[in-house]
Amino acid sequence: MDFSSIGIYIRKYRTAAGMSQDKLAELCDVSSKHIGVLERGERSPSLETLINIANALNVSADMLLCDVLDTQVGIRQTMLGDKIGALSQEQQRDILDVVDLLVEQKNKN
Repeated sequence: MDFSSIGIYIRKYRTAAGMSQDKLAELCDVSSKHIGVLERGERSPSLETLINIANALNVSADMLLCDVLDTQVGIRQTMLGDKIGALSQEQQRDILDVVDLLVEQKNKN
C-alpha cells in the first residue's frame, strides 16, 4: 500500500496553517528533516508522530489518512460537507445543483 499521500496531506495542512516544517517539528518533538521525509512520502509516521502532527495542525487523523483508509469515501464526503457548509446559502445551492446534474448523468449511464 502506498502511504505517500499522508505526507501530501501533512504538507497541505501545514502550509494552510502558515506553519514551517521547523515549527511543526518543534511542536511534534521530531526533527525538521523528519518532517521533510514524511512530507516527501519516504517514510510513514509512527502512530505517536501522526497523532502529534494532527494535534499540531488542528486536524483529525482521518484527514491525514483519507487516501489510505478503506472508508475514504465517507471521509471525503464529510470534508466536502464541511467545505460546502462554509459557503453562503446561494453558493451552496449552486454547488448542490451541479452535484444533482452530475448524479443524474451518472444514473443515465
